[in-house]
Amino acid sequence: MATHPASRTLFFFEKPSAMRQLQRFFKSPSTVCVSAEGHLLAAEEPGNVRDEWKPWRFDTLPIVLERIPVTYGTNRSGQSHKPKVEAIKQALQGVERVIIATDPGREGSMIAWEVLEHLGYRGRVDRLKLGALDEVSIRRAFAAMAKEPDSGERDYAAYLEALCRQYEDYHLGLNGTRAISLRLRPPAFREPWRFGGVQTPTLAILADLEKRIRNFVPQDYFKIALVVTTETGAEITLWYAPKDKILDKQVAETIQQAAASWSGPLGVEQRDVRRSPPRLFSKDTLARRCAKRFGWDPQHTAKLAQDLYDQGYLTYPRTESEHLPESQIGDATAVIGSIVGALTDLASLVPATGDLVFRKSSKGHYVKDPGEHHAIVPLRKVPQAVSISADHLRLWELVAKSFLAAHLPDGIDARTTITAQVPTPLGPKRFSISGSVIKSPGWRAVYGAEADEDNETVPGKVKPDEEPTTGRLPPIRDHEPGKAADARIETAKTEPPRRITRGELPVVMGRLVDQVEDPTLKAALENPANPNEPKGLGTAATRDTILPKLQKSQYVELLKGKDPPIQVTDVGLTFISAVRRVFPAYGDPVGRAMFEADLAEIGRASSRTEAIGKAAAYQERTRSRVSELITTIGRSDTVALDPTCVPTPSTADAKPPTKAMIAFATSIAAQRGLKLPRGLKTNSAICRTFLDQHAPQRSSGPARAAQQNGPRPPTDAMARYARSLAEQKGIECPPDVLADFATCRTFLDEYSSKAQHPPEKNRAGTPKGRRPAARAGNNNDKPKRASASVRRPTESRAKDPRRGSRSRTAAFGKDE
Repeated sequence: MATHPASRTLFFFEKPSAMRQLQRFFKSPSTVCVSAEGHLLAAEEPGNVRDEWKPWRFDTLPIVLERIPVTYGTNRSGQSHKPKVEAIKQALQGVERVIIATDPGREGSMIAWEVLEHLGYRGRVDRLKLGALDEVSIRRAFAAMAKEPDSGERDYAAYLEALCRQYEDYHLGLNGTRAISLRLRPPAFREPWRFGGVQTPTLAILADLEKRIRNFVPQDYFKIALVVTTETGAEITLWYAPKDKILDKQVAETIQQAAASWSGPLGVEQRDVRRSPPRLFSKDTLARRCAKRFGWDPQHTAKLAQDLYDQGYLTYPRTESEHLPESQIGDATAVIGSIVGALTDLASLVPATGDLVFRKSSKGHYVKDPGEHHAIVPLRKVPQAVSISADHLRLWELVAKSFLAAHLPDGIDARTTITAQVPTPLGPKRFSISGSVIKSPGWRAVYGAEADEDNETVPGKVKPDEEPTTGRLPPIRDHEPGKAADARIETAKTEPPRRITRGELPVVMGRLVDQVEDPTLKAALENPANPNEPKGLGTAATRDTILPKLQKSQYVELLKGKDPPIQVTDVGLTFISAVRRVFPAYGDPVGRAMFEADLAEIGRASSRTEAIGKAAAYQERTRSRVSELITTIGRSDTVALDPTCVPTPSTADAKPPTKAMIAFATSIAAQRGLKLPRGLKTNSAICRTFLDQHAPQRSSGPARAAQQNGPRPPTDAMARYARSLAEQKGIECPPDVLADFATCRTFLDEYSSKAQHPPEKNRAGTPKGRRPAARAGNNNDKPKRASASVRRPTESRAKDPRRGSRSRTAAFGKDE
């Protein structure tokens, strides 16, 4: 870390908390430290780039920018990041070397590089990859940086990969959402049809599963029970229940009749079955376990893990790996010593000799190269119950127990299986029953009764039938003669696939290979660069943000349960069907995973020049796909959707309707003898839906001629737009506006022109609908914003002319 006396080095951190951790270990008069507090730059609104991009109009599409301008972001209090950027600019004066010490990974790289690019810094850049914030890990990170003279060049490639993800996300989300909403969306559905490069193929996975569940027809299948008695008087029931279920009752009856007259020797096999501990946690598998065990939302789990990382209790949490590098084997003893020092009831499980088990294989825990980030594990520093919350402590204990179990011996069960080979007209059939006794608990002693609760099945699949077992087997010798006392057929019903749960969805996205049956597709999803991490959808940092977007769009809903299953709505099914009809590639999860693999190639570039070339090619490919998408949608028809399938607007976080809206709805209800729907007076969406259904329609022909002597009412679209503008301005919509065409038009002319101004600010000074760039001291604001060269703006709200209102577009398909 020594530098020339005349030179100055600037450390660029992501959060003040990480900066303080490192400042404990070094001090130098030639070193200056700055912290970004997340992303400091934000993209300009499209409407601020060009006026014609403010309203939603198909003739302005595609919206394509080679370089998207940026502005200063804001923190959660609405304060501009301009002073912080200016402070970094001042700090860079005279700096010859910048060491990027943001969180490891693409997003952390982008946080620093976007500011350096914006400020025009052209000096030397090195990358300090902090996999953990304890002293040992920090010193190792400095040593690794010293051995990699081109760390900055390689990090620039990671930065470009992140920017290209944002670039594609912006163009697909913005153009796709507007185009599909304007041309394909059914009139009955008022919300935008949000579209995104990752969320749309994720919805396709869920929709395909939903169709299989809805179309599932239960079938009877049959098992045959054979009750056997032995010459010693023992009695036992054996089963014939093959994996390929018996669906033909005549087949079952044939086997049952043969079994009823069986006699012969029984086979008894005794063997030890070894059960190795489960893998360590990745971000997604940790979210799945916490959802199942505690009922936590994956985003809640991610926040807790990030907090524990920031405080130096866990390693970097946004990882896709479930393995550790072999180089860290020497750390295990010290870490486990710290764990059992805190969880004293587990201390007796550690071998007195200190001999731990180190499993070195892809099926174990240690490999030569675990990927960009290794599995989530505890550090030597352990939390005290009084210093962290109960949820933080539960999460730390879960990770700590996993690490301890990974270094303890296998569990051993003594398993006995009794079999009978029954000759039948259909060939010999094996009837069997098994029983197990724990011979040695091994690692399972860490969990006790919980050890068997964590057997994870593949999400979205039918739960497999369990092997016939019994709690206690009678004493029977191998080859002991037996005779059938009874044989019967038992009927069961096939079950539909299980729904994917909230906690399982990130795992499904990351392990897409488990969801496909075609061997060719499975092979295509393999990742030669890292066989332990097959190709998938999105990144570990963003997968748990997709479900809230799908819920916001009313494509899916959560059912009841501790870890609630995800059900696709009719709107979601209709949307994905429309996407596949118009542009099948965007409804193909495997195709999307292959497309994302090209993004990873940018990050793996060996030089800045190579990365820039690959990034430019990828951006050009994105622009071509967007143009093709808009052209195809422009030739397509509106999708038909039964209005009764439109989900009821949620009362959560809804704005109340204006007094004029309530008064108008009340008068219509009184005139027509209708009952106001529940929530109408507190939820503007419910009130607006009621008015759309029951407000007087504009008439034509003779009926319209009969109204010539009275006032001409505005069209439904005009009335809706007027109510929306009034709501936006926080004023009451005058009754005359909703009753008279000319008055309504004057009102619209006056207020719609005002609506063309830049987005109004909320109390904190943040444009409404825009999420602040970052939260001080917290890195859980990811997915992160784009940057100077390929920046994706976040549209706050935009008017949809088919709705007559402005729709939030934090969900303009934004995935990454």
